[in-house]
Amino acid sequence: MQPSAHTSNLDHRACDRARLTRDPRFDGLFFIAVTSTGIYCRPVCPAPSPKQQNIRYYDSAAAASAAGFRPCLRCRPEAAPGSPLHRAKSELVAGALRLIEQGALDNGSLPELAARVGVGERHLRRVFAEELGASPLDVAATRRLLFAKQLLGETALPMTAIAQASGYASLRRFNAAFSEAYGKPPREIRRGRALAASSADELVLRLPYRAPYDFVHLLEFYARRTIPGVEVVDADGYRRSVVIDGVPGWFAVAPLAGDSALALRVHHPKSSVLGTIAARVKRMFDVDADPRALTAAFQRSALMKPLIRRWPGQRLPGAWDGFELAVRAVLGQQVSVAAARTLAARVAATYGTPFAEGTPVGLTALFPAPEALANAPLEQQGITRARAATIRGLAQAVLEGRVQFRAEQPLAAFERDLVALPGIGPWTAHYIAMRALAQPDAFPAADLILRRAAGQGRTLGTRELEGLSEEWRPWRAYAVMLLWRSS
Repeated sequence: MQPSAHTSNLDHRACDRARLTRDPRFDGLFFIAVTSTGIYCRPVCPAPSPKQQNIRYYDSAAAASAAGFRPCLRCRPEAAPGSPLHRAKSELVAGALRLIEQGALDNGSLPELAARVGVGERHLRRVFAEELGASPLDVAATRRLLFAKQLLGETALPMTAIAQASGYASLRRFNAAFSEAYGKPPREIRRGRALAASSADELVLRLPYRAPYDFVHLLEFYARRTIPGVEVVDADGYRRSVVIDGVPGWFAVAPLAGDSALALRVHHPKSSVLGTIAARVKRMFDVDADPRALTAAFQRSALMKPLIRRWPGQRLPGAWDGFELAVRAVLGQQVSVAAARTLAARVAATYGTPFAEGTPVGLTALFPAPEALANAPLEQQGITRARAATIRGLAQAVLEGRVQFRAEQPLAAFERDLVALPGIGPWTAHYIAMRALAQPDAFPAADLILRRAAGQGRTLGTRELEGLSEEWRPWRAYAVMLLWRSS
């Protein structure tokens, strides 16, 4: 087998050490391809180490697959933490990857994807090759294959449902792609494998993360902001009601004991939405973050170094729905977290949709859609006239397409569209981007607590804090969480 022409930025000596020690901290950060077998593996693969001259290193599973290698059945690359997103060097590639993770190339075309991120198809291919060593189509194909392999091993879904949930156009295409990649049909791989027990209406997926991961702090963050009826945080973890493709359901997230992974339990009548839910929950719980990259970035800052050492498992708490988070952000302007939660609970109870299926687990409502709030008399819920008008204007802007919560859009464009609305300034726009879009470089510099924490005894000006934050790019949103936590 010939090695790929792509030259990665990996340090081969560091990869050698990680491979020989099977260091789990590097799991998912690179993949090992073996020319003598045609297989690629994770750094933690228990198989005997191959000869040095037969080894090739790749930044991602997609790059290894594009070079002609097939995934290892023993170490299961689909179980590795991370995604190609942590290899993206530009906002353009990161945006396109977010769309691919949402299935943009399952039914859409590459020219359509390029148009959505604002470039030509040729340019998009070129930057993908430079940054990832694989084309967008390669990345999409690998995502489909590995997710299908995960569903095959972790659920009892029938083959047709697995093909649909993974983004394959037909069962025939799924079987062909799987057989080509693994050398055997999917039914043969599943045969004889014990599957985890689950109820008839529940699907359970493992969401791996790269340790350390401070799930306790993340849960505390959500607990302080939980909307009763829509969300529940308790000793079992986090759960909430959702609507996908117009159909309601709910999911729960909790740590997996003895494993560097979260358990995602999905209750939804349409198994085809499983990929969408998994991708959004992964972003919400920030399981793809690379703690080593954050530590390396913050070690250079005298302010951030002690904070990242104290809390090395910091994650960025995301949000399930952009519109919901934006409404909550407006409600939280100049009031306490508890007060904002009370107002959000009133809005959900009054204008949300009842959710009888979730009542047994404490989920009684679905958060209201923009249509329900565009003309709602929100002042009757104790919301000030100005904020009520802002929420109605936000809902109308979403309905008209003037504001969209697309994860692939550039931060500057998103901020521009939001601050054009009355009642929304840069602080609110960046806070929403930080959580709803999982923008790692969003930075609400006007935040008073942030300016006090960064000043260490004095309150910095907004411009002064923005200047200080330049050395924290592109992880300023994580710096925000650490500074808030420190105060």
